[in-house]
Amino acid sequence: MLRDVRAVVFDTDGVITDSARVHAAAWKTAFDAFLRAHPPRDPALRRPFDVRDDYLRHVDGKSRLDGAAAFLRARGIDPSEETVRAVAADKERLFTRRLRAHGVDAYPGTVRLVHALRRAGIPRAAASASRHAGELLDRAGILDLFDVLVDGSEAARLGLPGKPRPDLFLEAARRLGVPAARAAVVEDALAGVEAGRRGGFALVIGVDRTDGPDTEQRLLRHGADIVVSDLAELVVRGEPK
Repeated sequence: MLRDVRAVVFDTDGVITDSARVHAAAWKTAFDAFLRAHPPRDPALRRPFDVRDDYLRHVDGKSRLDGAAAFLRARGIDPSEETVRAVAADKERLFTRRLRAHGVDAYPGTVRLVHALRRAGIPRAAASASRHAGELLDRAGILDLFDVLVDGSEAARLGLPGKPRPDLFLEAARRLGVPAARAAVVEDALAGVEAGRRGGFALVIGVDRTDGPDTEQRLLRHGADIVVSDLAELVVRGEPK
């Protein structure tokens, strides 16, 4: 599999670093506060934000503004741009405070795979809709393991649309000097694996860390070629499979 590609593009949150849980917790606090202050007309839509299902369905892998708008619409709310920006800003404040207070760790299995790819001479990129991606990688002590980083700030500067559009991943592959048809994408989000498929990448690897009853099948339906629970599964005797 990976031995047949010339480059690998990794999503950051939930794939390289254990930061998806921090994002999800920040979203929950922000969304639950909004729903309490502005309850939907339908009582069934007033339930709190679910850090597993709602996060995966509506916000994981997307920009803050796209994620905020998607979730609010799913709860029957037609939000104004001002409302979307306010909820997103609240989430950003909460996430930044938790990040600075506690930091995040890199997944050992991912680090093992990245080292194996480096030994094999396969270029590696980190790509994320988050503006914090560089800080996350740096605080985890692994920023230097990647040849290229395309984060949310770069995406905004270049006007790249968010996932499930593939532009973020295509830009990362371009900077590595490898066409998408010869590169792999590693993602844990439904929007992300769909972006990899839309971008024509040779291999789309889904990562399922949720233990959900149907998460693997959902990742496959959205575009993953294979799904693993830990990226160490793709390393054999110190080499990428």
